[in-house]
Amino acid sequence: MGEFKGFMNYRRKALAEEDLKERLSNYEAFQHRFCNEDASEQGARCMECGTPFCQTGVGVGKETVGCPIGNYIPEWNDLVYKGQFKEAYRRLMETNNFPEFTGNVCPAPCESSCVLSINSDPVAIKGIERTIIDEAFEQGWVEPRTPNHRLETRIAIIGSGPAGMTAADELNSWGHNVDVYERDFKPGGLLRYGIPNMKLDKAVVERRVELMEAAGVNFICDVEVGKDISYEELDEKYDAIIVATGARKQRDLKLEGRQSKDIQFAMDYLTEQIQHQFDEIDAPSITAKDKHVIVIGGGDTGADCVAMALREGCKSVFQLNKYDRLPDKVDGNPFWPLQKQVFKLDYAHAEYEGAFGQEPRAYGVQTMAYDVDLVGDLNGIQTQVLSQQPLTDVTMEDQERYFKADLVLLSIGFEGVESALPKAFQLQLENNKIAADEHDYKTNRRKVFAAGDARRGQSLVVWAIKEGREVARSAHKFAVQNRIYS
Repeated sequence: MGEFKGFMNYRRKALAEEDLKERLSNYEAFQHRFCNEDASEQGARCMECGTPFCQTGVGVGKETVGCPIGNYIPEWNDLVYKGQFKEAYRRLMETNNFPEFTGNVCPAPCESSCVLSINSDPVAIKGIERTIIDEAFEQGWVEPRTPNHRLETRIAIIGSGPAGMTAADELNSWGHNVDVYERDFKPGGLLRYGIPNMKLDKAVVERRVELMEAAGVNFICDVEVGKDISYEELDEKYDAIIVATGARKQRDLKLEGRQSKDIQFAMDYLTEQIQHQFDEIDAPSITAKDKHVIVIGGGDTGADCVAMALREGCKSVFQLNKYDRLPDKVDGNPFWPLQKQVFKLDYAHAEYEGAFGQEPRAYGVQTMAYDVDLVGDLNGIQTQVLSQQPLTDVTMEDQERYFKADLVLLSIGFEGVESALPKAFQLQLENNKIAADEHDYKTNRRKVFAAGDARRGQSLVVWAIKEGREVARSAHKFAVQNRIYS
C-alpha cells in the first residue's frame, strides 16, 4: 500500500491550471500534470482497500462503479508513491491502451468509487494516471507495439474513435494486417473533432496515431464506408470487419421556429471550430463571435460549447439545464460508490465566472419556443421555469422567462448511430444502436462485429477502450479460425 496513514497525512491536490482569464486568449491545453513529487505524495493516500472498488468496473444503469477496464489502480498508486514510474507505466499499459486519453478527459468513475470518497476526498487517481503516461512519453518509454510475426489475415475497422483505435492497436500487435477507415480528414473521431483542444491537446492524439502507424496500422481517411466503398468490397477483401462509428446522431429539439439557421447542433459547432483552428476549413459556418449564445443542455458537450464561445469572443452565453441545481454540500456520500451529487464548476463555467463574475448556467429551465422573425433570424427563446412549488403559488409570469439569443446550440445528447452505414451493411438495430452481443460483439452479418458507442450508445471513452479490447479478441478468434477452416 502507500504510506501508512497517508490518507490522513496528506490532502488531495488538484492538477495545476492556467489562469482563468489568460487562457481565454488561446486554445491551448489549460491543465498540467503533477510533478513527480506531488504524484508520489498523492499515491501515498491510497489505502490498498480490501476490496478496491476503484477498479471494479460495473455498470449500474447509466452510471459506472469503478474503472470499466479494470486498471490496477492500487498497484500503480503504490509504485508512484515509491517513485517507480517506469514500472507503474508498465502496469498501467497492461489494461489501458491509451491512458493519455483517459487521463485527460475521463470523468473518473474510479475516483467516485474510491473508499476515501465515502467521507473524504478520494485519491487523485486521474491525475496520477496522467502523470504516469506523461512521464513515460517524456522519458521515451513509449514505443510502437510492433508485432513479432505478421499474419496473413486482414481486418477492417470502420471508425477511428477510441473504440476503433483500441481494436486496431490490439489486433495489429497480434500480427493482423489492420486498415482503419475514417470519413473525416484525420483519425481520432470525437477525440479529435468533438473535444476542444484546451481540454485534449490534439498533439496528444497525433502522437498516438503516429505510434500506431509506426507499428503497422494503416489509417485510410476521408473515405466514407457505405458511400465511397461498399460492404461487398470490404467483405471480399477482409477476414473480419469491425464497426466502431460511434453514436453521432444528435438529438433535436423541434419547436416552433426550429427552421432558423441560427439554431444549430452543438457537435457541429465544435467540429467546425476545431477544423478551423487546424486549417482544415477556411471559415466555420457556425460562429459565436459577437453573439448572445444559448446552449440548451447541461452536459459536458454543452460546457465545451461555453468554453469555445468564450474564446471566440461571444457577447454572452447561457447554458440551460432542465434539472435543479445540486446542493453545495452533502454530508458524507450517500450515493457511494456512485458519484457524489453536489454542485461543481466545470472548467468552462469557472472560466465564464472568472470573466463575467457569474455562473453561466440557468437551472430548472425548459425551452418552449424559438423566437424567430419572418426572415428566419433568431431573436431569442421562450422558456418555462420548472418549479417544485405548488402551482397555486406560482403565477404564469413566474413560470416564464425570455432569453435574448443570436445563436442557439442544441446539446441534448445523441439518439444513436447515423443510419447510412447500417443500411448499407443491412445491420439490425435495437433502439437506434447496432445489435451485437456483449460477449462476442457479433452482428447479424457473419463477418461483421460492432463495438463502442455504435453498440452501447453514447458513453465514456473508458467504456470505448474496454469494448475495443474485447471486440478485438472476438475478431481475432473469428479471423484466425476462418483462415484455418476456409
